Amino acid sequence: MATTRVFIVDEHAPVRAALAERLARSADVHVVGHAGEAREVLDQVRERRPDIVILETKRSDGMGLELIRQLAGLPDAPRLVVLTSYPSDWEERAARRAGASSYLLKEIDSEELIRSLDVLVAH
Repeated sequence: MATTRVFIVDEHAPVRAALAERLARSADVHVVGHAGEAREVLDQVRERRPDIVILETKRSDGMGLELIRQLAGLPDAPRLVVLTSYPSDWEERAARRAGASSYLLKEIDSEELIRSLDVLVAH
């Protein structure tokens, strides 16, 4: 089985580091990078070509859903997974319309998160 390449987008560096650490527990997942600033995300995703981008839509700059739209519009776009602390039915619908493949809560345990990523890559 090939390694799933993941890029993490979250404004908070400690959150990105903790998520990368959680994902590193799996030999099947490789975090290829992360960014907090919206202006860095597209260039880094184009350069690193992850299979999946995990992102939090709730951002102080209000760019969460726009980032999803822009990432979904890339050639060979990665799968987009929203990983959020505070669920919202409205936000989930909007994220899926913008191009997100999945909408998960940050409280998900590491094994279940990795299984969810595997399912996305397999389809």
